[in-house]
Amino acid sequence: MASRADNIASNLNLGNFAQATELRQRIWFTLGALIVFRFLSFVPMPGINPLGLVQLAEQQQEGILGMFNMFTGGSLERMSLIALGVMPYITASIVVQMASALHPTLAALKKEGASGRQKLNQYTRYGTVFLCAIQGWFLAVGLETFASSQGIAAVVQPGYMFRVGAVISLVGGTMFLLWLGEQITARGIGNGVSLIIMAGIVAQFPTFATNMFEGGRTGAIPAGIIIAFIFMVAGLILLISFVERAQRRLLIQYPKRATQRGMMQADRSHLPLKLNTAGVIPPIFASSLLLLPLTISSFAGQSIDTTTTSGSIIQSLNQYLQHGQPIYMTLYAVGIIFFCFFYTAVVFDPEDTADNLKRNGGFIPGIRPGKRTADYLEYVLTRITVVGAMYLTFVCVVPEYMIAQTGIPLFLGGTSLLIVVNVTVDTISQVQSHLLAHQYGDLIKKAKLKGRNR
Repeated sequence: MASRADNIASNLNLGNFAQATELRQRIWFTLGALIVFRFLSFVPMPGINPLGLVQLAEQQQEGILGMFNMFTGGSLERMSLIALGVMPYITASIVVQMASALHPTLAALKKEGASGRQKLNQYTRYGTVFLCAIQGWFLAVGLETFASSQGIAAVVQPGYMFRVGAVISLVGGTMFLLWLGEQITARGIGNGVSLIIMAGIVAQFPTFATNMFEGGRTGAIPAGIIIAFIFMVAGLILLISFVERAQRRLLIQYPKRATQRGMMQADRSHLPLKLNTAGVIPPIFASSLLLLPLTISSFAGQSIDTTTTSGSIIQSLNQYLQHGQPIYMTLYAVGIIFFCFFYTAVVFDPEDTADNLKRNGGFIPGIRPGKRTADYLEYVLTRITVVGAMYLTFVCVVPEYMIAQTGIPLFLGGTSLLIVVNVTVDTISQVQSHLLAHQYGDLIKKAKLKGRNR
């Protein structure tokens, strides 16, 4: 028999928005913050020549800069104030998470609760500023050297003043985005940083769709390929929506406890283990490592001497690590599988979980508390991670192969689909939670009114 909460959740509809005033305010605040983010993506850094940037962007679409440009909503190719986006923060947070799993001092901070998490967040912000400064400096230097080697005037007045100004602008832009994301999380709906990344990806959907259908109209892309691509994207969205919510729920039994009526009652709970514990981190890391040599060699430009041994190696890397090449596809799949297991081991500690269960008196039926429980959790987690790694590899490699075979411009890959679907599902879940809480509040008010009338 369905519970009261299940009945209320099944009756959620769009008509409830008219009564949920707080939810509507949160949604409007979120939309306003995302509009501010989009406006900032068109504000260029000081000392930039926009015409030269257009030529550079066309030459760097296949490198790591093309992938980062997708996450920033085109801000990188325009060299705006938020050209780095929130990627330095994502990198710093991943590094702090890994360090907290390996370093004893940081691991102790992680176990201290709210104060420990606040300290780790502070370290993450320091790391974000440090990464922004380094990336901003190398981006400014690379922009000057690469543009001059190609005969493109992308910078009006190259020099240290431009580099210092670029670093200050990029650090300030990224930190403002972090503040904006925190405001969305606190006063809006959904996770602010994730919504900013998703907004950057979605902002390029109209351009991608227009180019694809224009290619179909002119005959550059066959109509059958466009239809197959649309069906592939729809199928991948359904697959991602299904698998990302898939869980392996382990039954947790607690000892019998006396109730108010003197009866002994045993409590039961479940430990949910996600099928894809690593999320979107494995494809981001794998693609970044593979595209890094290609981007460095592209920035080197005409300074590479192909007659030398190092020059010939770099030239071979450029040929074999292009999108769609067999070696690139193989290394991409291997990298995704490796980072799936590696990041899962970082974010989930079976021994720590087993100790917490033992400390609270919980146990898995048929498994002894302590080391046996930790071994069982590791066994189950390894099995579901195999399935999760296969799923991530399929979702990320199939679009790459499809794009390489059809010649459709590289944009709508598996990584972008994963981010968009995950953030959308999470945001919808939070909207439903707010609507459910609003309906519960109405029920409580009605119950109080009935109690007063009696």
